[in-house]
Amino acid sequence: MRIVVNLDVMMAKRKMSLGELAQKVDITMANLSILKNNKARAIRFSTLEAICAALDCQPGDILEFVPDEEAR
Repeated sequence: MRIVVNLDVMMAKRKMSLGELAQKVDITMANLSILKNNKARAIRFSTLEAICAALDCQPGDILEFVPDEEAR
């Protein structure tokens, strides 16, 4: 099981660059890039809330649960 971050998909849908989102959310581009590239181990609810507000979306639009192949 793992959680996949689909931040790049939502950014593309909203036609928003990484730099623009970083500025709106008040997070460094490096940290946002870690999240976007599925390298993050955790995310604060306050950060998730700010991202959802900036992209006008729900947490489920960004985070996706993917079960292991064996669990299917």
